[in-house]
This record gives sequence, C-alpha cells and structure tokens, in this order.
Amino acid sequence: MASQDRPGTSHGRRPIRRARGTTGKLRIGDDWNAITIIALSQNNPLKAIAEFVENSIDARARSVTIIRGKERGEPYLKIVDDGEGIPRDESGAPDFRYVATHIGASLKKRLKEQGMQGIQGEFGIGLLSFWTVGERMALSSASVDGRTHVMEMRRNEPGYTLSSRRVLFTHQGTELLIRPLLPGLRQLSGEKIQSYLASELRDRIRMAGVRIRILDRGARKDLEVQPRQFSGRLLHEIGPVTTSRGEIYLEVYLNAQDPANQLSLYRRGSRVVPSLSDLETFAVEPWTSGYFQGLVDAPFLQLTPGTRTGVVLDDDFQVFREALAPVESSLMDVIALERQAEEEQASRDILKAVQKAFREAFLSLPPDEYDWFGLHSGLKRSASGKPGTADGTESSEGALPADEADTAGPDPEASGPDDAAKVRDFFEFPGPLYSAFVSPASTVVRAKSEASFRCVARDRSRRVIDEGVQVAWRVAEGEGRISADTGEIITFTAPEEPGLCILEATATQGDLTASARAVVTVSETLIEHEPGAGENRGRGLPGYTFQRVAGELWRSRFDEKNNLVVINNGHRDYRYAAQKHARKLRYICRLFSKELVLANFPGFGSSDLLERMIELSMYTEEHLK
Repeated sequence: MASQDRPGTSHGRRPIRRARGTTGKLRIGDDWNAITIIALSQNNPLKAIAEFVENSIDARARSVTIIRGKERGEPYLKIVDDGEGIPRDESGAPDFRYVATHIGASLKKRLKEQGMQGIQGEFGIGLLSFWTVGERMALSSASVDGRTHVMEMRRNEPGYTLSSRRVLFTHQGTELLIRPLLPGLRQLSGEKIQSYLASELRDRIRMAGVRIRILDRGARKDLEVQPRQFSGRLLHEIGPVTTSRGEIYLEVYLNAQDPANQLSLYRRGSRVVPSLSDLETFAVEPWTSGYFQGLVDAPFLQLTPGTRTGVVLDDDFQVFREALAPVESSLMDVIALERQAEEEQASRDILKAVQKAFREAFLSLPPDEYDWFGLHSGLKRSASGKPGTADGTESSEGALPADEADTAGPDPEASGPDDAAKVRDFFEFPGPLYSAFVSPASTVVRAKSEASFRCVARDRSRRVIDEGVQVAWRVAEGEGRISADTGEIITFTAPEEPGLCILEATATQGDLTASARAVVTVSETLIEHEPGAGENRGRGLPGYTFQRVAGELWRSRFDEKNNLVVINNGHRDYRYAAQKHARKLRYICRLFSKELVLANFPGFGSSDLLERMIELSMYTEEHLK
C-alpha cells in the first residue's frame, strides 16, 4: 500500500531542516586585496586631486598651492598647505602610523563625532587615491619639536615607511608629493585642474575662504582657483527646502536653452554628480531641459565610498526626491513661461524675415503685376499706361522701385516719419561696390510695348550705392531695343514677335565691376487684372497669427479686415515644420505666398494661380535668412 506523502516531504527523502540561531560576522579574508580594490576604485585622477585639496581644507588651511613640474626627468604633483597638519600622537609627532593602519576607519569621522565642525572626510580611504595619479607618494608634516616627519607609500606595494629630519625652517602645514605621474597624466594641465576644482569644490572654497593657487611650471603659468560663477538670472523664488533629514540648499539660474546648462548635485559644498539628470529618477524635465544652471546641495545624502561621485538610493535619497517635487513643479512653470516668450520672439523674427524676403522679391518682379502693399515707388500711372508722376503726367524716368523703402506696414522695425531727417551715422554710408541686380529681374511684356528697368548697385552689406557708379546696358540675347546704353534706368521696347530677351547691366565703380541680368518674356497678349485686384496696395505686408484647429484640413486663411494671415498651428504639416526653425520659416513663407496670390489675383484659374505662387515662392525663398 502506497504511503501518503506529507506536505513538505518528497519520496524517500528526509524533510529539509533549516538551522536556527546561527549568526556570523563579516570580515576581510584578504586585507591586501581589499586595500587594492579600494585604492583603484577612484577612476578620476582630478577627483583624487580634489580630495587631496579637501584634506587641506579640513585641516583649516588658509592657503593651498598645487605645483605641477618636472624634476630629474620625472613629472610630479605637489600640494602644499598651511593648515594644522596631520593630527599628532601622544609624543607630539604626526600620527602617520594610525593613518596607514586604519584604512576605512576615518580619523576625521572620529573627530566629527567629538564635535569638530567643517570636516568633510568620513571614509578614511582618500589618501589611497594617489594610486590613480602616480607611482610614489610622500606625505610630510611637522611635529611639536619642529622636526619634519615623512610617510612614504608606493603604488601596488603593501608597506609604508616613516622617517624624520630636521629642517632650517619648519613648515607647519602638510606637503603631499606624488611622482612620477602615471603616463596618461603627464599632459594634465594646470588649466584643467583649475577648471575642475572651481566646480568640484565651489562652495567649500567659498565657505572656507581658502586661497588655492596652481603653479604650472611646465607651462610657466600661475593660476588661481575661483569658485565657479553661474550665469543667467537667479531665481530668488526657488529657495531652500526643509526636510526631516535637514535643509536642501538650491541656487538656480535661468539661462537660454543649451545642453551645456545643468544643475549639479552637491553634498556639503563638494560636487557629487556633475548633472542631477545623471541620476535616473531625475532624467526628466525640468532637470534635463537645458534652461538651468546652478546647484542642489543635500548634506544628508549617503555617498558611494568607492568613487565618491554618486549617492546611495536609500531612504535619505527618497526624502530628497520627494522634497524636490514642489521645486520641479515651479521650474516647469518657469520653463512654460520661457518657452512662450521664445515662441513670441521667434514669431517676431520669422515675421521680420518673411516680410524682408517679400520686399526683396517684389523688387525683382514686374511692378505692374506685383505692386502690392506700396513696396515699389508708389508713383501713379498715366492714362497711357506708362509710369507717371503723382499729378498724372508721363515721366520719362519711369516708376522707380524704391528698393530701400520700408513702407511694409506692420514691420516691427519700420522707422518713423521723422527718421529721414536724421543725420546718417558713419556706418550707414555705403561701402565699395559688391553686387548689382536689375529690377525687375523677370517680367512679361506685350509685343511692341515698353517697360522700364533699373540697375541697383549695392555694397557687401546690401546698402544701396547712390553715387559714383556707372551702369552700361546691352541686349545680351533676343530682339528689342533699349533707350540708352548707359544710365541707372533705361526703357526697353519689345520686338514685334514674341520671344525671350535678356538684358544685361554692368555696374562699374573704379576698378570694381558687378553684372546682373533681367529676363524679358515678350508675349502677344497679357492677362489683365480683374476688378478689385491690387486693392491691398499701400496697406503694408500682412502679419500672421495662429489658430489651433487640429481637426480641420485648412492650413491658412487671409483676414483682409485685419491684414493678417491666420495659420492653423494644429495642422499636421505645421507640427512637422515646427520641428526645425528653417523648415518652419519656409513653411510660413509659402503660406504667405499662397494667401497673397489668392488675394491679389481674384478670378484667375487654378493653373494661373499655381504659376503665380511658384514664381512668387521662388523669388521670396531666395532671400529667406
């Protein structure tokens, strides 16, 4: 008869019994192996140098000098301070033996427990960081009787040696000498040490009032470490945060968005993490936004002893994370306002760029077809259709395109009516000839009719040159006649047969020359403007505004009453274009072209409107910047 299994047992096996009440104590199995692991745990030699300087600050030094040089062909690093030196034993000598035989049992931690303030160290392993800097280390400090005692250690060796000597002048502080430096550090410059310490020990230097000098004898430079100064606007509303573990100090500055901007995590004035966003729980906005510089100092956080460049994610860290939640919300509000201001500024910049591009394009296009918004001279035309003066009489000069006129309506930087009376500054005078263009650069003319052309000379800054320039004209290709071979303005008479003509103008100023061409299409007939066309003349180029209508397909509309192009910023095309500034600028420019063609060519067929839009877009986008 098969036996019934008991719970917790198996066939043919005895129940597993767990030992109760058995305890033990962890201990080091191989002391030297543990010391080696500790010594090599610091992977940043600059951090090791910072810890040596912190030892000097803990010893209440007022002056610390870091010397980088070379002696007998060996590069070395020396750190000298005027602090209280190594704590002394009962005989009055520096207690080097305790330092060497109590690794991990920090003497500073014992002093802090006794009530001494302003001490940072607590692990008792900082001195071993010399393994990441050089091969040999010599630490010197004076005893009560004036003798100088020295402790020497070698990299990868378990022993240490103590010696003493008398010197003529006793140095009351401590001197740390490391040589030779490891091969990878022999190019370590004084500037790198200066920059690192300025950030790493920013508040420790400020609070202790210590002066840190760097003598780079190889580069012949004498540098001084100044605590890093943050840039931007200090957010006074972001103040200290009180927690059950202690107070968190915050110093936050608002800057223009840049990936280099970051908030560093400090502990009692020493930097722990270069960027708070390096910690996974803070790898979100606002900490990753790039808008803020500054620091967050939490004295109660537990450091990772090996590298001292991280924190333990324990209960103290959880308190720290929860305490920063309201700060995070406040910073997100600041970012929202900043982005709104940036969007408004970007809109103003885009409007300015688009309006400028259209003004330049209209100068290159036929005035008869594109004289909208008063961007050309605004001279009236006589009954014969030729350019005329304001009183209706014909003018032999023709309608001059006012290429420098700024009558573009709502241009944010349009000048006032009294600006013309002001005396021009020196930089407003044009420089030497650099380029030229013909206005219009492309036009359609009826056979046997006339059209006026102007050659505009400009300097490198695109200022118009009014004097000292001679212009020569010729018909480079095709038929047709010009009224004169020279002069700023000429009249072209089209041939009887349709065709393509090219006019060439060459501007000369001394030894400088610049050429430009105009393409003239001679047609048998022209499409006349419909009634109401050009009714926007003189109103100024329109501005634009946004209306978010994500569920509708229209991209833009023209509000004639307010002279505005209304852009649907909920449309998928706008969202795509807004990802890059240049793409957004071209998109808005094309919407302007569409709306202006529709508004100024009423009654035209779709094919003609598309041709006009392509023409206007081509000349406009050429000038987009």
